[in-house]
Parts: sequence; structure tokens; C-alpha cells
Amino acid sequence: MSNRKIFAVLPLSVLLAAPAFAQAGAKPALNAGDTAWMLTATALVLMMTVPGLALFYAGMVRSKNVLSVMMHCFVIASLATILWVIYGYSWAFTPASDGAVNQIWGGTSRWFLRGVGIDGTSALAPTIPEALYICYQMTFAIISPALIVGAFAERMKFSALLVFMAFWLSFVYVPMAHMVWGGGWLGNLGILDFAGGTVVHINAGIAGLTCALVIGKRRGYGQMAIHPNNIGYTVIGASLLWVGWFGFNAGSATAANGSAAMAMLSTQIATASAALAWMAAEWLVGGRPTMLGIASGAVAGLVAVTPAAGTCGPMGAIVIGALAGVLCYFAATKLKNAVGYDDTLDAFGVHCIGGIVGALLTGLFAAPILGGFGTVGTAAGNGLWHQFFIQLLGVIVTLVWSGVGSFVFLKITAALCGGLRVAEDEEAMGLDLALHGERGYHL
Repeated sequence: MSNRKIFAVLPLSVLLAAPAFAQAGAKPALNAGDTAWMLTATALVLMMTVPGLALFYAGMVRSKNVLSVMMHCFVIASLATILWVIYGYSWAFTPASDGAVNQIWGGTSRWFLRGVGIDGTSALAPTIPEALYICYQMTFAIISPALIVGAFAERMKFSALLVFMAFWLSFVYVPMAHMVWGGGWLGNLGILDFAGGTVVHINAGIAGLTCALVIGKRRGYGQMAIHPNNIGYTVIGASLLWVGWFGFNAGSATAANGSAAMAMLSTQIATASAALAWMAAEWLVGGRPTMLGIASGAVAGLVAVTPAAGTCGPMGAIVIGALAGVLCYFAATKLKNAVGYDDTLDAFGVHCIGGIVGALLTGLFAAPILGGFGTVGTAAGNGLWHQFFIQLLGVIVTLVWSGVGSFVFLKITAALCGGLRVAEDEEAMGLDLALHGERGYHL
């Protein structure tokens, strides 16, 4: 072939080969709609802790401790952020292909977020920037330990809080997140946990009960009346939680799609159902419906629908919410009084019990035959009862993992900090003044 013909054909060859070269080096395409939605969802979930949970808890403690629980939520948000970017994200969400240690722990390829760029993506959320996925999952790592605060409010040392929460986040929460969501053991078994029934709520709830039992009761608990200082704060906090939870549940689709829309609808329905159910139970048993009761019921519904939001249908959401509202009411009142533990703000009664209800019922209401949108009971998925037992296994593993782990780290924390709880005179004075030198109210 003459040189003239070669030069004539060469541009055409390059043009034909260009798509192949482009394909070989192509990066996953970011989706602007998914990214915009997940930016919004991330902000909504952060709002759940500060200010949502901070206000929800602050209104239920006594006035001398109102700032202490706000401080707990705020400092946990800060501490969890730093630990998450140093090693937490990598341990939780590094898949086996990137050097995960095993089915419980992730790897170290993302320690200090090395390799995270502006337009890189994660295999777990391929249409949004990995930086955004890191930030979204960080908000879950923030609220999970913050929920535990409700169980030991008004009596734990601030130094002990910091040490214990660092241990718990690193060695209890992070492995659970990997086991369920990060390519680990329970996820590979087929557990259904759309947004954190096991990873967040049962995990934090049983840790809260462990804290309450190890630290002991508040001074005067059961011997004198202990009343909330500002139910208005609690209602505002519950309302912020309700709105923020749409980011929590619908955001777990990690895309702006039909799954996110159904998760949002299911979340709204289950929350309303649980609020009414708690109110009805309280009215029948106690003779009066209370604002604190209906707000607590709403949170119970939010908790219970969390694992099911992406797979249950609207009618399933009603059932899940109603059962959670009634069972959490009895756990937070009758069970707590019968057993005698001091779960100050019902972290166990609402989050652990509600999480168990939701996790188990997810295995049933994900079935299309029961109005769900999963594959349970179809040729493509597990049978109905097989899935239920996978869910049950996940519940048991979470209870044991977090319960035992929390106990061990409480004992280590006590040794490092010279005990877990404040002195009697500091508890009597209130943690606001005794530990922080501030007052929530100046009368």
C-alpha cells in the first residue's frame, strides 16, 4: 500500500478505534439526579442527630441535664466523623476484591480516604461520587452511637462517654456494617436490611440496655418522681427525626428511583400507624393519650420500618408500624418497670424492640404475595420461612455481637477512666454544671 493510501486510511482507523479506547479507560458515569438526591439525603440524616436527636433527648431529661445530652450528641457527631474518615469507612465498606480481611472486617485500602477523588465511585453506589457515599454512610455512623446516649443519660462521665463511643463505633458498629452492607457474612447469606434495622437500631438498642445495666440506675430512680423538663423540645426533635428519616430510608436506595419513592411512602405510612397504635395503647391502659406518647410512637414506627422500607408494600408498612407502636409501648413502660432496669429515655424499648419487630417482619412483607416488592417467595429468592429465619439469625447475631462487645468495652473504659459514672454529688447537681459549667436555663 502506498504512503498516500496509508495516511488516508489512518484517520478512519483511529476514529473507529476511539470508542474502544474510550470504553477501556471509561469511568462509571455519575448520575446528576442520583447525586442531587443523595446530597439532600445526607443532609437530612445528619439533621436527625443534630438537632433532631439532641432535642428529642434533651426534652425528656431533667432541666439540670438538658445541655449534657445535647453535648453528647454533638461530640459524638464530631468524634465519629474523624474516626470514620481515618479507618471506619474502609473497615466497613471495603469489599473482598479490595483486600477485605474476612467476612466480618473490611480492608485498609481506604484508610485516611486514600484514593478517593472528585469523580471516583464505589461499587456499592456506582452512580454517585464515592466522596458522597462516604459522607452518607458517615451520618449513619454518627447517629448509631448517639442513640445509645438515651439509655444512660444523666449519670455517665464525659471522659468515659468519649472512650466508650470510640471503642463501640470502631469494633461493634463498623464490623456490623461490613457484615450486613459491605460484602460480609450476613449480607452474603441474604439478610434484608434496607436502612439499618440490625446495623443501627438493634445494634444501638442492645448496647443501650447493656450500658444501663452495667452503669446502674440513677439516684432516686423508682423512689421519687422524675419528669421531662420540656416536652416541647421532644416534639420538635421527634418532628425533625420524622422528616430526616426520609433521607435515612429513601436515601438508602442510593438513587433517585422507584425504590426510593416506595421507601419514602412506606416510611410515612408506618410512622403514622405506629403513632396511632402507641397512642391507642396508652389511652386504653393509662386512660389518657399523651403528646410524649404519640411522639415516641412515631419514632418506634420509624425504627421498625427502617429494614423493610425498600421491600415492604404500603399495607405491610401499616402492620409493621402498628405492631411496633404497641410492642414498644409495653417495652418502654411495663417491661422496664417489671424488670427494673433504668433505660432513661427508652433506647432499648424503642430502638432494640422496634428494630427486632421490623427486622423479622421484613422477611415476611418483602414477599410479593404479601404486597411486598422483594423476591421472597419467588423463584428468584428465598422461600418465605427461609427468609424469616435468615432475618432471625441476623437479629440474634446483632444482639450477641453488640451486647457482648458493649459489655467488654464498658469494662475496658471503666478501667481507663476510673469508673463509668459521675460522683453522687455531681449527679445530684446535674451534669450541666458539674461537668460542663453551664446551665440550660437561667431562672
